[in-house]
Order: sequence, then structure tokens, then C-alpha cells
Amino acid sequence: MPTENTEKQLKKEFHLTLSKFVHEIRNPVALISSELQLMASAHPKLCSYEQWDSLMDNLEYIKELLNEFSDYNNAGKISPVPVNINEFLNTIISCEKTTMSYLGITLETHMEEIPDKILLDRVKMRQALLNLLRNACESIQQPKGKIMVTLTREKDKICISIKDNGCGMTDEQKEKIFSPFVTYKSSGTGLGLAITKDIILAHKGSIDVISSPGHGSTFRIFLG
Repeated sequence: MPTENTEKQLKKEFHLTLSKFVHEIRNPVALISSELQLMASAHPKLCSYEQWDSLMDNLEYIKELLNEFSDYNNAGKISPVPVNINEFLNTIISCEKTTMSYLGITLETHMEEIPDKILLDRVKMRQALLNLLRNACESIQQPKGKIMVTLTREKDKICISIKDNGCGMTDEQKEKIFSPFVTYKSSGTGLGLAITKDIILAHKGSIDVISSPGHGSTFRIFLG
């Protein structure tokens, strides 16, 4: 069995390799993008071809993948500042309400007032919470979808809970859901929840999931 130090070293080496990979791929992709733009400027008719749109879409997809790899690689690097968690959560939720309403999903909130500010990296934690909210949305396929966000104090920690009435997960899926490059969707890299977990761990917090097939999922974040 690998020791904790061995696992940390292997993870460090993996992140270094991934960083080099992203760097080496990003440069030629940027060059190809610039050359294609020059070609389109010199020969406008190119843009009328169906294959041109497909080419540009695939190029944008590669850029999005590289950005997601970078997000995963940098998830553990945070710059925390004192944050009012109630105001922070309400801002994020208000930004997502329109999208959920369009999808026919009811969003409910139950927030306990937490007067003490906590140290958070606002950008990274926002990314983590948006990953969970969007994951919840994608799990809901039936009408009358519902997502509930709660904020409570649990002894010396605060708990942020995101509960949905989506498809739920098996025990096997729950074991692997936070692993990088594991996805049960038809598309995606499988990095969203891995990024979320690394961000939470960087804040010295923890995350777990309660789920069963047909009964939705509840992700809980615990922060000190």
C-alpha cells in the first residue's frame, strides 16, 4: 500500500506533468487560431463553408479543455480573505436563479445567519460552488426539478449543503465521483468535482456526498 507521502509525491509529479502538457499544447493551439483568423481575413469566403464552423468549434473546445486542465492544476493554490458567507452565497445563488428558472428547476434556500467572517478564496470557492450547482442541474432530467441550498453551523464548522432531486448515484459511482477524469455524463472531462474537492481541501475543509439511485444527491461542504 502506498504511504501518504508517496501519494503526495505522485500527485505533485502528476500536476507537474499536466502543467507541462498544457503549456506545450496551448502555444501551438494559439498559433493555429491566429493563422486561421488571418486566413479568414484574407479569404472571407472560407467562413461560409460548413467545415469552417466545425473547425472553429473544435478549436474552441480544445481551448476550453486546456482551461479546465489549468483549473484542476491550480485548484489547490488559494488566496483567502475574510468573507461574510451569507452575502457570498446569496450573490452566487442570485446569479444562478435565472438559468435554473429557464430549466424549470425550483431553487430553495435555507440560510442560518453566520455573523463571523471566514477565510475564503472568493474566486476559487465560487468556482467550487458553481460546479456543484451545475452538477445538480445536469442530474435532473424529470419535470419539477428542485435544488435546495442550506447553510448551517455544525459545532465549530459551517456546513454548505446542495441537495437535488435528480437521478442519484450508485455506491460505486460515489466512490469515484471526486476522482479526476471520471465522468458519468455523455460529455465533459470529469474534472469538475475533482477541482471542487481540491479547492475545498485547500481551504482545510471537507466534502462528502449522500446519494442513491432515483433519490437525488446531497453534497455537503464543511469549512472551519
